[in-house]
Amino acid sequence: MGINQRLYMIMQTPFLVSRSNTSLDPIAGLLKRCLKFKALRGGKQVHAWLVTRGTDLRILSLNSKLVGMYASCGDVKSATLVFKRIRNPNVFALNWMVLASAFEGYYKEAIGYFCSMKDSVFIYNKYTFSIVLKAFVGLLDLNKGKEVHCMVKQLGFESDACVANALVDMYSKCGCIGYARTVFDRMARRDIVSWTSMISGYCNVGKIEEALVLFERMKLEGLEPNDFTWNALISGYARRGDSDGAFSLLSKMTREGLVPDLVTWNAMIAGFVQGERAGDAFKLFQDMLVLGVKPNLVTVAGLLPACGLTSSIQRGRAIHGLVYRLEFDIRNAFIASALIDMYSECGSFKEARTVFEKIHNKNVASWNAMIGCYGKHGMVNTSIQLFERMYGEGIQANDVTLLCVLSACSHSGYVEKGLEIFWSVKERYKVDRKKEHYACVVDMLSRSGRLVDAYELVKEMPIEVTKSIVGAFFNGCMIHGRRDLAEKMIDDVTRGDLKKPGSFAMLSAIYATSGERKEVRNNMKKIVKERKAQKEPACSQVEEKDEFVGVEIEKENKEVSIKAG
Repeated sequence: MGINQRLYMIMQTPFLVSRSNTSLDPIAGLLKRCLKFKALRGGKQVHAWLVTRGTDLRILSLNSKLVGMYASCGDVKSATLVFKRIRNPNVFALNWMVLASAFEGYYKEAIGYFCSMKDSVFIYNKYTFSIVLKAFVGLLDLNKGKEVHCMVKQLGFESDACVANALVDMYSKCGCIGYARTVFDRMARRDIVSWTSMISGYCNVGKIEEALVLFERMKLEGLEPNDFTWNALISGYARRGDSDGAFSLLSKMTREGLVPDLVTWNAMIAGFVQGERAGDAFKLFQDMLVLGVKPNLVTVAGLLPACGLTSSIQRGRAIHGLVYRLEFDIRNAFIASALIDMYSECGSFKEARTVFEKIHNKNVASWNAMIGCYGKHGMVNTSIQLFERMYGEGIQANDVTLLCVLSACSHSGYVEKGLEIFWSVKERYKVDRKKEHYACVVDMLSRSGRLVDAYELVKEMPIEVTKSIVGAFFNGCMIHGRRDLAEKMIDDVTRGDLKKPGSFAMLSAIYATSGERKEVRNNMKKIVKERKAQKEPACSQVEEKDEFVGVEIEKENKEVSIKAG
């Protein structure tokens, strides 16, 4: 029996749900079916009927199922409205809000829901942690991920395979493969997901040999790799440009009785694109079509960046046409965002805007793609106007949105507007300022010659000063000849805990480009001796007339070696 038929039967049975009757099982069951089959229209009908019947919607079981239904159907706004009415949410409602927010790209909001329950941490279950860790992956926020790991330990969830797998995935995707391996090695029982996550992690950081060792060890321990395991390895080979290795694995996979499916083809195409092997990606796509394998949205979204790599707008348009021929929904935000990025990379902002306006439900990724497109092509006013329109339509901006707008202002010299947006984002747009945003503003001030302002901003930052921030400031000093401020920054950096090797190389560049080669040697030796800075091995070469001045700083040797030639 369909959902609409069930709803009709319930509507014809008024005694089932009334003010005086507490039998809500039929309604609860119907909402559960709407959740399972993502039947948003049917779910809304149930909700409307409950309201018109005067049902007490403060009942937790009803509200929780309504939250789950809306969240499952991707209607985060409605799910949020229902969730906010729950006085004491249960773990079911909480998990759905975290999951729906993370799935739609609202990672900050997902973490916010999680943190709102910290006063009653015992509401969390293993699924809460496995879901919220995915949000930290989306934000690439390793520090917050580590904090959650501590909570996991304290509450005794680290031994759970589901949570441990999420930790391995989080550490791997944040680039901390060592932490991921530690969690993996501690696991008492490893399932296929555990092994695949760890193998995928090694592949993502280019450690294919380590991935292969685990792959063979997995089989020795009696676990047969599944499609996802094979695909992770194949994608890893493709990503590092080893087409022979990728195809060899594909053949081996077939010999072991597994038929490469669409996911395998998609993994190889995505791997070649990530490895900037656009030609191999296009050839593989053609082979796939010849063999009669029908592409899906993931195939198309994975291939479109290859058009951007080669600036091949004709190929991009051909793939766009294929989307129509395959009857994919062009209004789908996932595929539309990929098309916008492709047209942007190929320099056709008009075609990008046409795609953007056709999207039925624009998500934050769609807005970011279009805002970034205008910024990239120097159309900063249009980029800012679109940013304001996004705010006006109630779409929550995220870190990427802010970075797109600030980058547009920086490269177009809109310093005052950039500063206005930067200082108002937390209050107006509810976006926290991150190190990437500070680096962009320092770059913006430095490019425009406002180096004193840039220096003061770096000094007052509430976050750790990174290489990119210092590098942006020093670039400005080099361009505008402010060696004095560069020296001052070096002094600040070497006196504190932030000892960045790039700082010394950049300072040498400032001296050398000023034509004071002798002073490079004297000042660099003086600074390093005085500060006794322990540096990672680094090297910088700066062209001076017809020769190069190189500066090398060794990790153990505190002397600076100045070489010319």
